[in-house]
Amino acid sequence: MAVLTGKRAARTRQSLLAAGFDLLVDRPLDAIPIDDVVSAAGVAKGSFFNHFVDKGGFATAMAAEIRLELEARISKANDDVGDPLARLAGGMQVAVEFALQERKRTIALLRSSSSATSQDHPLNQGVKADIQASISAGLLRKEAAATGVLFWLGLCQVMMANIAERNIIRSAAAGKLHEMLVLGLTGLGAEEPSAKKIAHHASQILLTSSTT
Repeated sequence: MAVLTGKRAARTRQSLLAAGFDLLVDRPLDAIPIDDVVSAAGVAKGSFFNHFVDKGGFATAMAAEIRLELEARISKANDDVGDPLARLAGGMQVAVEFALQERKRTIALLRSSSSATSQDHPLNQGVKADIQASISAGLLRKEAAATGVLFWLGLCQVMMANIAERNIIRSAAAGKLHEMLVLGLTGLGAEEPSAKKIAHHASQILLTSSTT
C-alpha cells in the first residue's frame, strides 16, 4: 500500500507540475490562482499543499525540474568535449535546442520566480568549471572569474527567451546562436578567430540536428 501511495503521490505531483507548465505559457505565476492549477491538474486543492508550501515553492519545483533536465542534456552533449570554450558553446547550443523543442517548458522556466544565478549553485558548477578552466589556460580575461557565470547564464536565458517567445525557426536560431557565441566568447576574452570557429561549429550542429 505504501508503494501504491507513493506512486499515486508522484503522479499527483507530476500532474500539478504539468498543469503549471501549461498555464505559465499564457501568464506569469503571480496571475495564476492555485484553484486554476488544481483544476487544470484534475486534483483536489488539498493535494497542492501536500506537495508545495505555497506558489513560491511550486515555482521553485518547476524551475528545478526543467533545469535538471536541461543540465542533463548539456552534460550528455559535452561528455566527449575537452575544450572548455567549446563546452561553453555546447551548453548554449543545447539551451537553444531545448527552446526550439520544448517551448512550453522553456517559457515556464523563464517565467518562474525562481532562478539559480549564483556561481556556487549546484546546477551552475559545469559553467563555473569551464570558465575556470578557460581562465587557467589563458583563454579568457581574469574578470571572467568573478562574473563570467552570471554573464554566460544571462546570454543563454536571453537566447532561450527570444526563441521561445517569438517562435523563431531553426535556421534563424542557428544564425542567432552563431552571433551570440562570437559576442559572448569574445566578451569573456576569447580570441576572435577561435570564437568564430567554435561558434560556426555549434551553429552547424544546431542547424543539422533536427528539423523544425
